Amino acid sequence: MMPLEITLLAPLIGGLLLAFIGHRALAGWLNVATGVVTFAASLALALHVFDHGPQLSGGRLFYIDAFNVYLVTLTAFVGMTTSIFSRPYMRHEVERGRVTDRRMRLYHSMYQGFLFSMLLALTTNNLGIMWVAMESATLTTVLLVSLYRTPESIEAAWKYFVLCGVGIAQALFGTVLIYFAAENQSDGESGDALLWTVLHDTAASGLDPAVVSLAFVFLLVGYGTKVGLVPLHNWLPDAHSEGPTPMSAVLSGLLLNVALYALVRFKMLVDASLHTELAGHLMMAFGLLSFVVASLFLHRQHDIKRMYSYSSIEHMGLMTFAFGIGGPLATFGALLHMTMNSLTKSAIFVTVGYASQLAGTQRIDQIRGLIRTQPGIGWGLLIGTLAIAGFPPFGVFISEFLLFMATVKSWPWLTIPLLIGFGVAFAGLFRHLQPMVFGEPPIGQKPIQVNMLPVAIHLSLVLWFGLSLPAFLSDWFEQATLLISGASLR
Repeated sequence: MMPLEITLLAPLIGGLLLAFIGHRALAGWLNVATGVVTFAASLALALHVFDHGPQLSGGRLFYIDAFNVYLVTLTAFVGMTTSIFSRPYMRHEVERGRVTDRRMRLYHSMYQGFLFSMLLALTTNNLGIMWVAMESATLTTVLLVSLYRTPESIEAAWKYFVLCGVGIAQALFGTVLIYFAAENQSDGESGDALLWTVLHDTAASGLDPAVVSLAFVFLLVGYGTKVGLVPLHNWLPDAHSEGPTPMSAVLSGLLLNVALYALVRFKMLVDASLHTELAGHLMMAFGLLSFVVASLFLHRQHDIKRMYSYSSIEHMGLMTFAFGIGGPLATFGALLHMTMNSLTKSAIFVTVGYASQLAGTQRIDQIRGLIRTQPGIGWGLLIGTLAIAGFPPFGVFISEFLLFMATVKSWPWLTIPLLIGFGVAFAGLFRHLQPMVFGEPPIGQKPIQVNMLPVAIHLSLVLWFGLSLPAFLSDWFEQATLLISGASLR
């Protein structure tokens, strides 16, 4: 079988097998094994595309290029490492009585179903199937958010379902409008106008400007809801705080990227068709608003998972702003930031999950003295927060520096809100972090069994990429930058 087929079939078959295996001890190991197979296949797929260029497969149903193949590999990698963390963490949740054996069957099968949906959204050449895959990811996430069956988790799941359901409906209408505009221009066979490869050629010849402009507004609202852009973000903090921590890791580190990927794909079509900055300016406005508002909200949080979920909104806003600026420097920085944020934020949520188990609560004011009680958790949270705050020499610093320089070059006056946002976000994070890590631990707090290997791997990669970006990764981003912006950084 080809690497693409294995990448897609592994989580799909794994999810079905896990639904039958149920709550047996084997389920956790099968979840990990499925993640390993998926990542290995995605890596083989990436190397093939890197050597031979974009690939069409499955009768033009799938299209892999430099932009989506690196996200496929990143998704599979984070999915694998999170499954390693998930096995002992969820077993501990069962021992605490928060999850029943029956719900563990649902958890494992939906975890792989969630990964399959994201991988399908990334690899499909059909924009209609991409929408279906995003809706599938929404449904699987709803079941994961409500896993604990508490009133709060059920409320968060319904809130997520309603808001994202409304948002994805807007994305569907925008997709239909793009299809309508393409059908009026294309002489191809019926149905071909939903294929990305056909749409990209059609857009170059000029789609109806009025229809395309209206379509992008709906697409920005629709997929922007999944990205977590302000004011469409209200579902995200609740989903993070009430769902199981492994779900928070893949939700923050992966799903938001996939939604932004869809938005950037449509921006490429709009730019090629209209030859204006409409799409870019809209993305810049929503991105900057999200960045500033989320930075302010970091100060008002009392739940540790909600706090880091607002950090996710902040960084997704920064990426959206960068893709809106366009140009090779901003695009390269945004691609790098997608990678650094995914690796760092998933590592942080793994550490946050252990910190919550250690303290027996997610309330920030009751999590104290982590570095004294269990140094691995304390140092992991401290280093992860330093990385996501943009401290050198971590990779987030490099990507944020590139984004800042792109802003100076294109929109100098916008550097002021950027700098203010960086400062406010830094203060918000470390205002809460200092007592959690260095405060006096509660009497009787005892260490718990943890597996910090995923955290160590992720943060080591973020440090490595900050010190010296590997040539293969730099070439990868160069190819994707050329594809998205039409110009090379070199």
